[in-house]
Amino acid sequence: MVLALEYDLFEILVGRKDDADYKRKPVIIQGITGSFGSTHTKLMKEYGTNVAAGVTPGKGGQTYEGIPVFDSMGEAVKATGATISGMFVPAPFFLKAAKEAFDSGIKLLVAVPEHVPILDSIKAMEYARSKGARMIGPNTPGVIVPEVMKVGIMPARPFKQGSTVVFSRSGTLMYEVSYELTKAGFGQRLCFGIGGDPINGTNLIEAFDLVNNRDDVSSVIVVGEIGGDAEETLADYLIEIDFKKAVVAYIAGRSAPKEKRMGHAGAIVYGNYGSADSKFSKFAAAGIPVAKRPAEVPILLESRLKPD
Repeated sequence: MVLALEYDLFEILVGRKDDADYKRKPVIIQGITGSFGSTHTKLMKEYGTNVAAGVTPGKGGQTYEGIPVFDSMGEAVKATGATISGMFVPAPFFLKAAKEAFDSGIKLLVAVPEHVPILDSIKAMEYARSKGARMIGPNTPGVIVPEVMKVGIMPARPFKQGSTVVFSRSGTLMYEVSYELTKAGFGQRLCFGIGGDPINGTNLIEAFDLVNNRDDVSSVIVVGEIGGDAEETLADYLIEIDFKKAVVAYIAGRSAPKEKRMGHAGAIVYGNYGSADSKFSKFAAAGIPVAKRPAEVPILLESRLKPD
């Protein structure tokens, strides 16, 4: 079921271009004082993200890079009015931290932690929906609006502002494909990692629904991988709704051995279930070309954008 939200993801991230607060949406970082959270908070701030506060229980009253640290999400939200949170807490604390974020009024949680138990991911996703909120991740590299702001761990260099959207199950491949797009002159409007776990707070279908009716999005790139049926389900859905924007896909792991885990919890193939061939066939039925390597993505995209 696709989650219907009362807000637009783009507007909660950056506002509207005619808003005075464009580019200045406040973000709270959960786990800001940890080694991982502190490192990426500094990079996010340098990129232009308005990191308004951080939360680490027991360290309220401190500051990091001039950013105030609070003991709880409730205090941080009250002080900043933020509706976006980036989470960098260890996996065992993920569910508690997610519930605290949603209870405090967070509407977009970008959950970076990996190794989160599947049951905890399911509970957090259901809790988000009960609060009218959205979760991206867990095990996501984050979300970026190029040249505006980012919440997550992605590097800045691969991305350039434009009208192509990139949705990816792989973090590093999201960077690589976006860099190939950038070099070819295809800037990006929005990029985010679905997450490499079997359970995703925002799945591919929900991601496509976010951009289906946007005039500022010309095309969508899907970076998939073997394992699961996310790509197959997406292909069927795009046929069903007659998706009009140009779509190009890249599937990682086409030569991977079957029934062997290849790094991500979701990247495992049993028989033909979740295989590269299965995904290629479904995308072909939907009229979506699949690149053999990341460098081929902009070539295929250019061919799709040319008038017949």
